[in-house]
Amino acid sequence: MSLDVYLYEPLHCPHCQGDLKGEQIFEANITHNLNKMADVAGIYKHLWRPEEIGITRAFQLIEPLQTAIAEMEADPEKFKQYDAPNGWGLYEHFVPWLQKYLRACKETPGAWIAVSR
Repeated sequence: MSLDVYLYEPLHCPHCQGDLKGEQIFEANITHNLNKMADVAGIYKHLWRPEEIGITRAFQLIEPLQTAIAEMEADPEKFKQYDAPNGWGLYEHFVPWLQKYLRACKETPGAWIAVSR
């Protein structure tokens, strides 16, 4: 089981006076085994359930991801204790994945977020 996150190009529709999801511009996948580590870092809902906390756009993830990454890098041992015993879901993979997602959010802050879990 895994988490898939997507960013979609924002498109403005002049007819309906709203924004629509355009072309997919980013996709990343990570194991569900990291959900506890994400929770300890304070970003579980931001990643797995953004709709439950009103997050729909990439710019809304920038600050929470930056904060979580900084905390995780400052105290790796606090988070490594949540490494999956089977090796599927490790700190050493999660931090780079978060950094990649953060870069994508910074590059396209208006992008729509979608997740599949």
